[in-house]
Amino acid sequence: MRDFRKYEVWELGHKLTLEVYALTQTYLNQEKYQVISQMQRAAYSIPSNFSEGCGRKTDKEFHRFIQICLGSAHELEYFFILSKDLDYVSDETFKVLSEKINVIKRKLYTLSKRL
Repeated sequence: MRDFRKYEVWELGHKLTLEVYALTQTYLNQEKYQVISQMQRAAYSIPSNFSEGCGRKTDKEFHRFIQICLGSAHELEYFFILSKDLDYVSDETFKVLSEKINVIKRKLYTLSKRL
C-alpha cells in the first residue's frame, strides 16, 4: 500500500483544491449549483481519487485511478477557461491556475507511465 501523502502530485492537487474553494467564494451566487459545485468537485476529485488509488493493491488498479485523476484535471482545466471567459477570473489568475493544473497533469502522466 502506498502513502498518498508522500506524493508531490497529491500535495499539489490538495493545495489547488483549497485554492479553487477560495476562488469560487468570489463567484456569483447564481453559479452555486452550476459552475461552483462542478468546479469544486473536479478539483477535489484529483487528490481524493489519487488517495483512493494509493490504497489499492495492484499497479493496474492504481493506474486506473491515476487515469480518473487525469480526467478530472482536464475537466478542471476547462472550468478555468470558462471562468476566464465569464470574467470570473483575471487573465493573470487564469495563467497561474492553468500552469498549476498543467504541472499536475504532467506529473500524473509521468507517474502512470512508470507503472
